Amino acid sequence: MSSINQHILIIDYGSQYTQLIARRIREQKIYCVVYPYNKITVEILNNKLLLGIILSGGPNSVKDKKSPKLDNKILDLKVPILGICYGLQLICEKFKGKIGQSKSREYGHSIITTKNKSLLFDKIKKNNQVWMSHGDHIEKVPNGFNITSLSNSKIISSIENKNKNIFGLQFHPEVYHSLQGKQILSNFLFKICKIKDKFFLENFLNIKIKFLKDGLKGKKVICGLSGGVDSTVTSFILHKAIKKNLYCIFVDHGFLRHNEAHEVENIFKKKFGNNFKKVNASKIFLEKLKNIKDPERKRKIIGKTFIKVFEKEAKKIKNVEYLAQGTLYPDIIESVSFFGGPTAKIKSHHNVGGLPKKMKFKIIEPLKELFKDEVRNLGSKLNINSDLLNRHPFPGPGLAIRIPGKIDKKKISILQKVDTIYIKFLKDHFMYHKIWQAFAVLLPVKSVGVMGDVRTYNYTVSLRAVTSVDGMTADFYMFNKKDFTEISKRIISEVREVNRVLYDFTSKPPGTIEWE
Repeated sequence: MSSINQHILIIDYGSQYTQLIARRIREQKIYCVVYPYNKITVEILNNKLLLGIILSGGPNSVKDKKSPKLDNKILDLKVPILGICYGLQLICEKFKGKIGQSKSREYGHSIITTKNKSLLFDKIKKNNQVWMSHGDHIEKVPNGFNITSLSNSKIISSIENKNKNIFGLQFHPEVYHSLQGKQILSNFLFKICKIKDKFFLENFLNIKIKFLKDGLKGKKVICGLSGGVDSTVTSFILHKAIKKNLYCIFVDHGFLRHNEAHEVENIFKKKFGNNFKKVNASKIFLEKLKNIKDPERKRKIIGKTFIKVFEKEAKKIKNVEYLAQGTLYPDIIESVSFFGGPTAKIKSHHNVGGLPKKMKFKIIEPLKELFKDEVRNLGSKLNINSDLLNRHPFPGPGLAIRIPGKIDKKKISILQKVDTIYIKFLKDHFMYHKIWQAFAVLLPVKSVGVMGDVRTYNYTVSLRAVTSVDGMTADFYMFNKKDFTEISKRIISEVREVNRVLYDFTSKPPGTIEWE
């Protein structure tokens, strides 16, 4: 899609915040693409609609000889460049500045004071809170650059070269802790890069449907449905483009929420008729996961088993050439290390890079340029039921990764009961739509309790609820004491196998939203 939009190129040097940079840019209705530094091609750089480049942060030190470097081809483009953290240090090194190693890592909130007038800091307070995360810092300003701000510990926090349109920030404007970070990025986009062509989902939808209609004329496509937002919107877009040439397969792996498989079948049978097929494979998945504890092994086993079951069912449909997946842009960015990119891999995604070579389907990913909230907005334009669109995110491996340790049918049943009580409480008290994601985790821990005069020795569950825009950063949701008390009471009263309820007070970062 970047070929039809003025856009920003984000070069990823391995920062866990890279996709957050992309998200902040999309929030301002500007299209952007992310590529690892070692995957930048001449074709990417020579796109005439490329109006600016952002160099991300990263875990390396530019002082290390083996660390990623800044390619001269990027500088030769003469488009505005903004370096963030490691990106700033790359700029400094390239223009003969000097980088020193800090005695102590500067991490967390910091106050910067702006110096000299800078277009990047237009409408920014002179003293401003930002988020720092670095071990190295500038000791000598590079040739042709001016200092535009200092931190409260007197570390150079930003530089610029007006003539070359190159800017550098030692802090992270993309993180919400940087209070005016959005304005700083806006200044770069609109006042420095001078982008005017905004990215609208209506245009995306029309172009995508036409692209699919033209490219898939007369071809059969299979879509793996889970009932989640991503696969639902994927199937609706494809149905709009190719009608009865779309076949949807729903593999029930047995790790869904209570009654969810039945609900999914009811919804999609109405929409797709005989082109919808449900496969109950819960026994197969449970057998494959018997005695498996490691979370990454769980994900991989579920992914491989899903493919085998799906493939077996897909073979029953003749002359199919394409397989549709609900891959989103964050999936691609987070899994980029799978393909040799620089970002540290947190956990694998079962729908990215997971297809065996023997499967002869060509892959279609209609949503791979979009973030989750954009997908929901797109779904509303396709008139998909709002209850379905606004459901909390649910991982592909389902409850299997909300049960640390070994999994069995009994544990799944316990967690389904707890989840039902928890989610019902949120909906009954009008909290559900204030929360990005809420779920329970069944811990592999039992503890002593007392119910009446009877000693109990039962399971512990931990509840999680977070607020977020897109799941890339998240804060825990703060219930009041009355709500905590009521939720805990209901779970322990109604689920006899549980006698202790905990709450997870962890934000992302440092934690992930899911436990596994």
